[in-house]
Amino acid sequence: MRAVPLVGGPVEFRGALDLEITQAGVMPRRLPAWTTEQYQDPSVYGTTVMPSGVRLVFRTEACALEFDVLTSTGQLDTDPEPRPTGRLELVVDGAPAVRRQAPVGNVLRMAGPGAVQRLIPGEPGTVRFSGLPAGMKNVELWLPQQTPTELVALRADGEVLAPLPDGRRRWVHHGSSISHCLEADGPTGTWPVVAAALGGVEVINLSQAGNAVLDPYVARTIRDMPADLISLKAGINIVSLTAFRLRTFGPAVHGFLDTIRDGHPDTPLLLMSPVSCPALEDSPGPTTPGPDGKITALGDPGDVAAGALSLTVVRAELSRIVAARQSHDPHLHYLDGRELLGPAEASDLPDGLHPTAAAYRRMGKHFAAYAFATDGPFG
Repeated sequence: MRAVPLVGGPVEFRGALDLEITQAGVMPRRLPAWTTEQYQDPSVYGTTVMPSGVRLVFRTEACALEFDVLTSTGQLDTDPEPRPTGRLELVVDGAPAVRRQAPVGNVLRMAGPGAVQRLIPGEPGTVRFSGLPAGMKNVELWLPQQTPTELVALRADGEVLAPLPDGRRRWVHHGSSISHCLEADGPTGTWPVVAAALGGVEVINLSQAGNAVLDPYVARTIRDMPADLISLKAGINIVSLTAFRLRTFGPAVHGFLDTIRDGHPDTPLLLMSPVSCPALEDSPGPTTPGPDGKITALGDPGDVAAGALSLTVVRAELSRIVAARQSHDPHLHYLDGRELLGPAEASDLPDGLHPTAAAYRRMGKHFAAYAFATDGPFG
């Protein structure tokens, strides 16, 4: 086995906009470094280093590969084991080949949600993929979408070369946890990755679990990066966090879109509203887990008339905004999120909010059938 440099060599990181050099190795981040000083909440950094959609791409003649990785996961003091670290997936010549469980590394212990964390340092673990087909092949190593992962070392028993351009269009997507897909069965099971594979495009997933609230630094990031297709899924975090009222929500959406259009005036741009969420359809947030483990809305439905936001209001406002802008922006489109997962599929939301792994895959198929159809916005 020969060592392959992770930085400055043939390996290309895709899906990451920045590489943070750590004591252990290389930590991919899905937002550029300059955004860090603008995070109001530390959880933004945490979701940024959860590598949903991040993969290492190269060509190789190797039949065996070894990756040393250091993961970071959480554990409540009341839980016997750390949270699952997820899987690393190897894709060879475009086809899923092997899945491996990510080893447990660092563990953040806490007494409860929001409690002070205590770091229990861990050691890197080795993940080995062997029995790969002979000859030169295109390889992608997808990192676990829910677990910050530092890449420590890569070894191969054959030559490793840089990937060749493949001519695929670049699709940039931003959304909430329902696009981040922590509950997916693996990194290639998130709905954006499923849809991208069906649409024959390369996806960059900038989704931020719990933090899709029209942050200006996200709009500027999208404005300044190459993109052939752009989609935004907005609303669920805005309602659940009571981030806006009706008076401020519309202008914030316009401002977000205006910023993106400064850099991509003619790029197909799809604005999506939330998927179904029974607790928030007609009630405003904030939210809390109920006795049955499902989220419940704490807001007063009567406050909607005074400007509080429910999902019903958000969908109507997003639809209105797109319709108004289409007179001067013919490449802007709208999709009701319930087309991906609707009220009849509420049983696919175990906690009342997040879809199951199977539902995420189904959402990806629904999105691809709509967006990548010949007459679709990305067709």
